[in-house]
Amino acid sequence: MVIVGAGECGARAALTLREQGWDGKIALIGEEALPPYERPPLSKAVMVTDPEPAPAHPLTAEAARERRIDLISGVRVTQIDRNAHEVVLGDGRRIAYGKLLLATGAQPRKLMVEGAESGAVLYLRSFADARALRAKLLPGTRLCIIGGGFIGLELAASATKRNCHVTVLEAAPRILMRGVPAPIAALIARRHEQAGVAFRIGVGIARIIPDNGAKRVVLADGSHISCDVIIAGIGAVPDTALAESAGLVVENGIRADGTLATSDPDIFAAGDCCSFPHPLYGDRRVRLEAWRNALDQGALAARNMLGAGQTYDTVPWFWSDQYELTLHIAGLSDQCAVHVKRDLGDGAELHFHLGEDGRLMAASGFGPIGKVAKEIKLAEMLVQRSARPAADQLASPDVRLKSLLNA
Repeated sequence: MVIVGAGECGARAALTLREQGWDGKIALIGEEALPPYERPPLSKAVMVTDPEPAPAHPLTAEAARERRIDLISGVRVTQIDRNAHEVVLGDGRRIAYGKLLLATGAQPRKLMVEGAESGAVLYLRSFADARALRAKLLPGTRLCIIGGGFIGLELAASATKRNCHVTVLEAAPRILMRGVPAPIAALIARRHEQAGVAFRIGVGIARIIPDNGAKRVVLADGSHISCDVIIAGIGAVPDTALAESAGLVVENGIRADGTLATSDPDIFAAGDCCSFPHPLYGDRRVRLEAWRNALDQGALAARNMLGAGQTYDTVPWFWSDQYELTLHIAGLSDQCAVHVKRDLGDGAELHFHLGEDGRLMAASGFGPIGKVAKEIKLAEMLVQRSARPAADQLASPDVRLKSLLNA
């Protein structure tokens, strides 16, 4: 068994193979020199915790040795020889596989404007990226964040804690356009503004130019923002180059079926790099960039590499911690017809998203974690069961979600 991509998805797959009784060889191959580590802390704890924390490893080198997992770090897989059933490494080594899992993840989408190509813009993907950015977040630093999505806003919250002056640029009409309802996005924006974050919404970037040792971001409307550091968080691009060169079908990521098998039955794909049909959403093909999805798909792909034949049908789940508040999302809301709000008190809100047939498709909540986490978990279970709760019951804080689940 060979796994390409030593992130959390690949690590979970390797561990699951052993947990499921596979006694043969396992090779886990990663480009970074570090063993697999958790990425969610990069924009949060790694930025603000003193002293600077070490990476959190779901699989250490020692644990890999104990489980007889051949962890090959610091080398890239350059080719898949499907005829020979081998992968070719950048150092020339060839490793044979019976089943192969591609867990190659995604890379930050690059900002394509004049001046961005000169190294003026930073991106956050790796622990090395996080360390480099943290070193620049000194008190008084003027930070310009391009992109009002999860990564950009988490970095904004972290930078304000380090007493930086933060401006967030978002070309869309509001922040968090993907998957977050407008009322919750407004709550999040308000909390950032209370912390001193400035927003420029609905305006694009014309170019980036040097400015007396600093930088100037020139906007499409002719205005500009002077800053010391620029970081872009404008989405991610699935890493499909290896799959494409091997002739695998690619469609918004490596195209996989419901069992996460690719167009080659001996090759599977999981995590940020793959798209798959989701049965809870009419087999709509989706690609999910989420921590829990990476873990769940890594485990399921491993079981299916051993012949389980299971379909991936887990409810998509996302979360983001900003300041003392948390955002949790269960399901996909972008194609929902009905929107219902529930007030949880203490500034917390829960929003439900229903399809035209009344089925609960998604729920999102924002507020103190003690108010939000349990409610979203119950809502997630309702989504998983394709429940059709009445809108007035969802709206009423007096109706417990657990009672709807039991019904």
